[in-house]
Amino acid sequence: MKRYVIVGNGVAAAACVEGVRSRDRDGSITVISAETRPVYCRPLISYYLEGKTGQEKMDYRPGDFYEENGCRVLYGTKAVCLDPAAKTVTTDDGETVYYDALCIAAGSAPFVPPFEGLETVQDKYTFMTLDDALALEKATETQKDVLIVGAGLIGLKCAEGLSGRAKSITVCDLAGRVLSSILDDEGAKTVQAHLEGHGLRFLLGNTATRFEGNTAYMKNGETVPFDVLVLAVGVKPNVLLIRDAGGAVGRGITVNERMETSLPDVYAAGDCAEGEDISCGMRRVLAIMPNAYLQGHAAGVNMAGGNESFGNAVPMNAIGFFGLHLMTAGFYTGEVYEEKTPHGSKKFFTENGLLKGFILIGETQRAGLYTSLIRNQTPLADVDFDLLRQTATAAAFPAGTRADMFGEVV
Repeated sequence: MKRYVIVGNGVAAAACVEGVRSRDRDGSITVISAETRPVYCRPLISYYLEGKTGQEKMDYRPGDFYEENGCRVLYGTKAVCLDPAAKTVTTDDGETVYYDALCIAAGSAPFVPPFEGLETVQDKYTFMTLDDALALEKATETQKDVLIVGAGLIGLKCAEGLSGRAKSITVCDLAGRVLSSILDDEGAKTVQAHLEGHGLRFLLGNTATRFEGNTAYMKNGETVPFDVLVLAVGVKPNVLLIRDAGGAVGRGITVNERMETSLPDVYAAGDCAEGEDISCGMRRVLAIMPNAYLQGHAAGVNMAGGNESFGNAVPMNAIGFFGLHLMTAGFYTGEVYEEKTPHGSKKFFTENGLLKGFILIGETQRAGLYTSLIRNQTPLADVDFDLLRQTATAAAFPAGTRADMFGEVV
């Protein structure tokens, strides 16, 4: 009987379980989970904080998922050492777990810069897990002044979640615009104005350099008093197990299309893995749920002796703030086409006859059509791109393509 071990307990790990069981119903599966609860949807933690969902609705799979799939789960346990020669993983409580096939789906951890005086701040939090959200919920039971360091996706979703609970929310970032990793200047201004309309205050091109208790001293000399501090500067993929075992890592764990690492019988998937971004041809960590699932499932199938690949990854983000919806994908290079709409804007980036990326603000309906153009590297000469820029419609595709993509009768 084959022994499978999965390090991690997020979407990629659950998908890996399903991938294994699609090929092997009898092998043993051990899941090593640093968190103490079954797999849940992490993007929902801001909605929990906002009061729009409850813990019981955050489960990614039914409560008996692991039991039904014959998994042994080590909750509240960290994998601290990988020995690829002996094929063992050692946990922080000293247990040695043997494997025939291993998947590292350990996700990422908050990046906390070494701020001077950070240790003097009593109420400081990160915002990546449900436990983080529960801690912030308790810290803001009475209205508090909140300072969030980081105006990226995590920081702004945290701000939205706290908006009805906090007395005030100030967001600072060394970057000169909000969501600097996914928006251009124009799009960022639109989103910032929308957020400011809901009470958020921004200090951009500016950040905390040191702390003294509940006071932040900013780069520009300003001081910001606060009651609660949230650190949302960024994340770092959890690569230490592979790196310390001699495996290849970049920013994330290096994998091929089968999710194999450079170590024999060791796979990686999800936010800790680094694969090729088909929109730009570079190796990148593509930390989004759909990619995590597809990577995890491919890893599980291949661990069990199957043959599944995932090689057309595209960076995507679909997110909303106070009713304003955004969707971005791909790489922003080449010629730019912009379409203004009654409710927002669309911006498309093309190069060498291909769609490379897009930014949609306010109008995100059927955006998957645009993503499919990038993922499939469809020549724009083969579609009515003028029509597609106006509206995401299957009518812009040739009849034969519509039949293949959408099952339409032609």
